[in-house]
Amino acid sequence: MKHLFLGLIFLVGLSAIAQQTKETTIIQLFENELERENIKSGILHVYSESRGINIQIAESKEDSISIDHPFYTASITKLFTATAIGILKDQNKLNFEDKIAQYLPDSLMNNLHVLDGKDYSKDLTIAHLLQHTSGLPDYFTDETKDGSPNIINQLLMNPNKMWSAEELIQFSKEKMTPHFVPGEGYLYTDTEYVLLALIIENTSGLTLDEFFKQRIFQPLKMNSSYVNLKSSSIENKLTIVKFYASQFELSSLKSLSADWGGGGLVSTTHDLITFLKAFNTNAIVKKDTRFAMQNWVTETKGMEYGLGIRQVSVGELTNTESDLQLIGHSGSTASFLWYCPQLDTYISGTFNQLEVSKNALLLVIDLLKAVKRK
Repeated sequence: MKHLFLGLIFLVGLSAIAQQTKETTIIQLFENELERENIKSGILHVYSESRGINIQIAESKEDSISIDHPFYTASITKLFTATAIGILKDQNKLNFEDKIAQYLPDSLMNNLHVLDGKDYSKDLTIAHLLQHTSGLPDYFTDETKDGSPNIINQLLMNPNKMWSAEELIQFSKEKMTPHFVPGEGYLYTDTEYVLLALIIENTSGLTLDEFFKQRIFQPLKMNSSYVNLKSSSIENKLTIVKFYASQFELSSLKSLSADWGGGGLVSTTHDLITFLKAFNTNAIVKKDTRFAMQNWVTETKGMEYGLGIRQVSVGELTNTESDLQLIGHSGSTASFLWYCPQLDTYISGTFNQLEVSKNALLLVIDLLKAVKRK
């Protein structure tokens, strides 16, 4: 019995050392990434209840920040907008395959999708918008027909401009050309998520920010989350962490109003992980709706896109034997929210710098390897 007891103590000791080594490795990986010259701040949260991991780090080279500071999530917002559509589906107020013309005014629908002289506007479905298969142009990054600046280039040109949803859609209709017939291709575009946000508002009778608050934030006690320039958090009064494009600080620009249903969410790692856990356990949308949202189409090598949610196959992406997958979403500000089902691990955070979004994904993969290591 004595030898058995000593053996158990030895095993517990080894487990504790292994866990400490994992934490040290994770922290060092984060520190190494933060050392890049163009990164001014970083936030990381690695959480796994089953593995006993809860690592939270927040560092800045300029300002003092904490893990509780909210940050700009960029396109992680799309997962929330898509979930809001899923909630309305569960309430029998719409279906994914419905034509969007049922929910939007003629002023927006007229000439929304005209390609090679044929009008496909009335063929567009909610699922097309959710999955980026509509063929609509992206008002942010697509080239304009007349060579004038697209919206991404106008953010700094007119920093005090408050964009309305209608202006953004009109801009895409007048200045840009659709790419393909609805359902016959894939193109990631924020234009679709402006339309989806308007569908949410028209169907629910609530503004997008109020819908998020009443149907998602309050039920899940996400007290640090809000829609930029539209509302404020329920409790958290800390200021948003600054984020940058090159050396230009974008956080305070009113022109960021152009980033709304597809990218306007401000949140914390704790709130984001709370949300994704609730999503995965069918606490926000029904199981059938969640499965329907994970109907994947190919986005690029190693990546697939569902209805507002992304899946990454690590082995295919990195040309390795890895069987790990990531399910969640990322953002252009190097923000990320991922769940790895094989390791039952959530990873969320940001580096608040547009140029390092690809590096952020590679870091997440390295962090998962550290979690997996025995």
